[in-house]
Amino acid sequence: MQGNGSSSIDFSHQTLIQKRYWDVCRAFSFKSSQTGRFYLILPPRMKTFLGCLGVIVVGLILVAIGIGVMAIGGYNRLVQLQQKTDAQWAQVQNVYQRRADLIPNLVNTVSGAANFEKSTLTAVTEARASVGKTTIDPHTAPTDPAQMQQFEQSQQALSSALSRLLVVVERYPELKANANFQALQAQIEGAENRIAVERGRFNEAAREYNTALKVFPMVFLAPIMGFQPKAYFTATAEHADRAPEVKFDFASPTPTPAPAH
Repeated sequence: MQGNGSSSIDFSHQTLIQKRYWDVCRAFSFKSSQTGRFYLILPPRMKTFLGCLGVIVVGLILVAIGIGVMAIGGYNRLVQLQQKTDAQWAQVQNVYQRRADLIPNLVNTVSGAANFEKSTLTAVTEARASVGKTTIDPHTAPTDPAQMQQFEQSQQALSSALSRLLVVVERYPELKANANFQALQAQIEGAENRIAVERGRFNEAAREYNTALKVFPMVFLAPIMGFQPKAYFTATAEHADRAPEVKFDFASPTPTPAPAH
């Protein structure tokens, strides 16, 4: 920066950029007579500006670190809630399948009764077949409300067909006294109760998961990470969240008509 003890700088061999650099250095620096070195001198306003800029940069770094920590924690929580929701969905599928597995034996038992209404049996058989045609992943909770609605409607149709069948059975005393039918009826009642319970638990798990998706910063990061809201079961009628009652009083005798006077 200096030559032969002279305080001046030789710019004869410098490029334009280098000359501009030295112009800035000469404007904001001085040369010490003791050390022969140049020292930078900043105006008070520039010192204040650089100080504020440093604080802002440090603040942004801390905010970025904080968001990163929150994002990691949020991601781990979403993974746990998603697994919980999917596990509860699998439970819903299990109880629905349990009910579907009981229907062939129920139909065979009821069809053995003389003059039993064929249309009622046909409705149950067709409703069960319709459920089997509804394609839905049994291990991953659906994110498409339309797909969930289609699944729910097919299952509700089967529930309604079963309820009608069990009501019709009331007119057949020999079926009411059939031990096999009584066992099947009790198992179907238990399956319906379990369905109502597992549906409620699934909705709770899905609601907790969906709520976590709306928390900052996951409301912005979750879609990027591939997390999507889960669909819910909805009540299709009054008290639809309760299990349908299919209980019969097998102990009560069939009433006899009063004699004519």
